[in-house]
Amino acid sequence: MKYSLLLSALIFTLAGYGQAWTKQYDHVDDCICGLSLVGKGDKHGFVDKDGKLVVPLIYDDALTFSEGFAAVKINGKWGYIDSTGKTFVEPKYMEAMSFHSSFAVVSNGNDYGFIDTTGKVAIPMIYEGASNFSEGLAAVNRKGVWGYIDNKGKDLIPFKYNFAGTFDNGAARVMLSGKWILIDNTGKKIADSE
Repeated sequence: MKYSLLLSALIFTLAGYGQAWTKQYDHVDDCICGLSLVGKGDKHGFVDKDGKLVVPLIYDDALTFSEGFAAVKINGKWGYIDSTGKTFVEPKYMEAMSFHSSFAVVSNGNDYGFIDTTGKVAIPMIYEGASNFSEGLAAVNRKGVWGYIDNKGKDLIPFKYNFAGTFDNGAARVMLSGKWILIDNTGKKIADSE
């Protein structure tokens, strides 16, 4: 009993000591791709698992790493960095999302499209809204209605929904004529949804 209490106290002490560096930041996110997003005041950067600053706190906003890249905002524009802090995509977008399935949603301020992991626009910015790829499909809005495209930008599920969510386990929640339903990856209704 004494040994288990002593061991518990030691583990608790070491766990607290290992995270002492977190107190110097206003927020610390989970460690993803070996780095944690940290913020102090209105600036953001990234540290490694030991709290060593890898990417300086120079960004106005940032998202956590995903698929080896992080969206960062500086001087009102979004771009991307790699895990060494090197600029991967110059800050030029008004909005940017994290990478999912090798694509990231970006916006020029009016329209949305997708860049790939080479940093090039893979699907043109022709949509009024877009969500991340999931299970090979992305919900996009064109002319006020939502539908789904594949990773080549080909329309797969017709544009007829008031809203469309991402796919999870073969189903997506969409709104059609003011009612929520679940559809499969062919657009076929599976069930009504709350």
